[in-house]
Amino acid sequence: MDDVAPPFGSFMEAMPHWAFIIIHSVLIVVALLLYMRTRNAGFPNAATGFLLFVVAELSYITYHAHQTHFLFAHIIAEVCDVLALVTIALGLSRRVTPVVPGTPQHR
Repeated sequence: MDDVAPPFGSFMEAMPHWAFIIIHSVLIVVALLLYMRTRNAGFPNAATGFLLFVVAELSYITYHAHQTHFLFAHIIAEVCDVLALVTIALGLSRRVTPVVPGTPQHR
């Protein structure tokens, strides 16, 4: 007797791969906007973390585009995500102020 319930979320298997590609693409756009805002706010090191998040999302897209195995894409994405979090956290600890000629510089 196999009266085992399917794992939670198995309904997601009914979604086509292109739907996931759209979702990950939207996340890439959000991350790029955050990258630009963070960089313009004087935190270029933290902004780099958002680029790592973009790489993570691209990794997921490679699976949905049938270019890589899910577990490979997932582990690459997870490593990029944790590096993104660390980079953002460390980058926010130090603002890089641009040098504006003719104004006093506080260091």
